[in-house]
Amino acid sequence: MGWGRALGALALALFVTPAFAQTLPYHADPDAREMLPSLTPIPAIRFLTTADFPPFNYRDESGELVGFNIDLAKRICVEVDVACTIQVWPWDQAATALSDNLGDALIAGLAMTAENGELFDFSSTYLALPGRFVTRAEDIEGFRPEALAGEAVAVRAGSAHAQFLERYLPTVQAMPFDTESAALEAVKSGTVSAWFGDAMRASFWLNDNLACCGFAGDAYFRPHLFGEGLTIAMPAGHDPVRHSIDWALVRLKENGALDELYLRWFPVGFY
Repeated sequence: MGWGRALGALALALFVTPAFAQTLPYHADPDAREMLPSLTPIPAIRFLTTADFPPFNYRDESGELVGFNIDLAKRICVEVDVACTIQVWPWDQAATALSDNLGDALIAGLAMTAENGELFDFSSTYLALPGRFVTRAEDIEGFRPEALAGEAVAVRAGSAHAQFLERYLPTVQAMPFDTESAALEAVKSGTVSAWFGDAMRASFWLNDNLACCGFAGDAYFRPHLFGEGLTIAMPAGHDPVRHSIDWALVRLKENGALDELYLRWFPVGFY
């Protein structure tokens, strides 16, 4: 969540930047098309979130709570046709508030760890977080990862993406950096041939650096390394709420609303 506070101003810029043509995310199980609305009615959904994770959930310059997750929560409630409230909690208290039943669902990027799985159930993934390469603009066309053999590739030290390079591209010269931004600046300066890491974070940096650099090659989805992506957490056993949210996510993908939100908040797409 530390990156969130540093990206406040950038998130506002993303809000007003025109969207580029891009690949859209699709994570729904094809069988979910046959999912029916929950047979157990719910009177409302009390969403919990934080205000320090732009562009997902944060306060804008006027103090209004905005972001991708905020818009998604509202769209879910409209789709399910129930009342919706959104309460803001500090990040270190949000999960506890959910486990204490002070809300029905937490939409704030809570990780699907084994520890959290003992306390919470999770919705289907609504936004996966792939790994991608970034190169200088002139190297994007015809990019092939295997051509990086012997080349210096920047990566955040100790990250799952460093493990990916070690396992799948052992012939590259992984160059560790303390932060993603420092590693990406090495691409911009020509110190390294490419960067590999979290594509979502890179999209924020690229929003200000498209003249020099861009995504190259395919997106890599490795849940066992990069995590399951973004989901919505609920207290364990709250099946009617979970079922309603999952049904709404399928509907929002089918009617285009989920794509609309993605294009609005991520003009430099990371898929």
